[in-house]
Amino acid sequence: MTSLYKGVFFDLDGTLADTAPDLVAAANLLRVARGLSPLPYEVLRPTASAGARGLIQGAFGYDNQHPQFEELRDEFLANYEKNICVHSKLFDGMDDLLLDLEKSLIVWGIVTNKIERFTHPLLKIMGLHQRSTAIVGGDTTPYSKPHPAPILKAAEICNINPSECLYVGDDLRDIEAGRAAGMKTVAAAYGYCGCDEPVNAWGADYIIHHPSELRSIVFGS
Repeated sequence: MTSLYKGVFFDLDGTLADTAPDLVAAANLLRVARGLSPLPYEVLRPTASAGARGLIQGAFGYDNQHPQFEELRDEFLANYEKNICVHSKLFDGMDDLLLDLEKSLIVWGIVTNKIERFTHPLLKIMGLHQRSTAIVGGDTTPYSKPHPAPILKAAEICNINPSECLYVGDDLRDIEAGRAAGMKTVAAAYGYCGCDEPVNAWGADYIIHHPSELRSIVFGS
């Protein structure tokens, strides 16, 4: 198959992999430890793309200025690290898409705001670490998304011009970062999409509702 692009880069949580079950579990452990009932999965799922900050705000209503935020964040991260890949898995259809990219010699990589301490172990357990040509975490560069630096770093690692790449993400920050990096952008509407603005207002070049829909964008058919 002939591709319109030389590289495809993915956000991790809510785009490439469905990691919310383990993230939500780590957040609900915080509530249980404080004598509170766990919140329903459906309530916390949309906050998962924003990591610890989003999940703590969803679980307690505390932003990062709250005096208890740092304590909760550290405890959340410890909970998550202990059970980082119990229920996390690739979204349905994603592995088939990655295999198509690999067969067509199209490089693919991961650009996430999840810090490297968690990104690399998770990807190793999922069997993706060796397959991904570039892995850029939230602390790989001095900036995180929506700054374009992490996405530009991934293109640099792969030695590809950003204009010949797609960036796929489930958050407005992903689209802003991809656009600023000079890539075509794809909004993953099947993901967590936790920001206030609807997906169709993000300004993405494409919107997909299932990973398989990316195939026609990449290969133009």
